[in-house]
Amino acid sequence: MPHRILIVTAVAAEADSVTAGLGLDGPELLPLPGGLVLCRHTDSVPRPAGGDAPVDVQVDVLVGGVGPAAVAASTGTALAYASLTGSGAGSPYDLIVSAGIAGGFPSRAPVGSVVVSASIVAADLGAETPDGYLAVEELGFGRSAHPVPEALTGRIAAVLGAGGLPHTVGPVLTVSTVTGTARRAAALAERRPGAVAEAMEGFGVAEAAAAYGVPVVEIRAVSNAVGLRDRTAWRIGEALESLGHAFRLLGKTVFVELEPS
Repeated sequence: MPHRILIVTAVAAEADSVTAGLGLDGPELLPLPGGLVLCRHTDSVPRPAGGDAPVDVQVDVLVGGVGPAAVAASTGTALAYASLTGSGAGSPYDLIVSAGIAGGFPSRAPVGSVVVSASIVAADLGAETPDGYLAVEELGFGRSAHPVPEALTGRIAAVLGAGGLPHTVGPVLTVSTVTGTARRAAALAERRPGAVAEAMEGFGVAEAAAAYGVPVVEIRAVSNAVGLRDRTAWRIGEALESLGHAFRLLGKTVFVELEPS
């Protein structure tokens, strides 16, 4: 069986950057229920630990939609499809990657850099009270964070660093409403100390992955600063280039090495 990796983006431009970075030319297109399409590529790559036999790696790229609800549904659909059509026992994928662009907290993740999730956090899943914000765990049910194994983040960060790509490891926040004021940015930073970026899909991907027991990590390139909404300061093209560069450095073998034992 090949090592199977699912990479989930929100929009087609992000998927294009990822597939270009990985060099996925001429992929197979697989229609899924609900009008979704998986972009599949299978390749043989050198064995990470050395040796003569190559490693077969299957990479599926999914454009999952914008927001945690849409992407949780689409990722769950892809996981269910892989479970039903795959052969053998166990999880349908060895690793799931939530990938795309993001807003970065300026003091931690400048525009053009890459963030790698130490945890994937639903930043606004909870309740406002007169005494402040309570995460859903503090209300006595649910969860608002998925920790990412250090083996995943460490390997990714090492490869990005060796390639000279500026990057930061830390909590990546998932929000349903993108931050547009300095006040909200400060509140999020206080609520989740060490947060490096915010986006809209990671937690949805992580929830679907957790339902199938598949490890997950979030990798994003920073297109703008979290804070005052100023579209003239956005650098989406630069961020998409950084995203492609990140996956060019990481390649497929890196994710095989990240596979849990």
